[in-house]
Amino acid sequence: MTYYIHNIPGRLRIKSPVVKHDTDAATEMVRLLEASIGVRSVSVSAITGSCLIHYDPAMTGPDALVLVLSRRGFFDPSMAITNDDYIRNGATKLFSFLAASVLGAL
Repeated sequence: MTYYIHNIPGRLRIKSPVVKHDTDAATEMVRLLEASIGVRSVSVSAITGSCLIHYDPAMTGPDALVLVLSRRGFFDPSMAITNDDYIRNGATKLFSFLAASVLGAL
């Protein structure tokens, strides 16, 4: 699993292999984020490693929240893919599969 990040003002979703299958790490992540200024709610799934953060954009932003998480070792921005990267990678794999199927049929 890689790190993933997607932001819409007021809503940040990240995925982290650090909390996947680790309920203690997930609980610690929730406590850390809930103590952050501007955070309205936090939901973490230790099953998927996904974290959904609702925040007040007038008080904080995704960069500040990611900084909090990365300082505690929950998130590595240098290894994160965005939603656009995820879609692009999926489209590339699909195109490669289709091209191989068509060429293989010739």
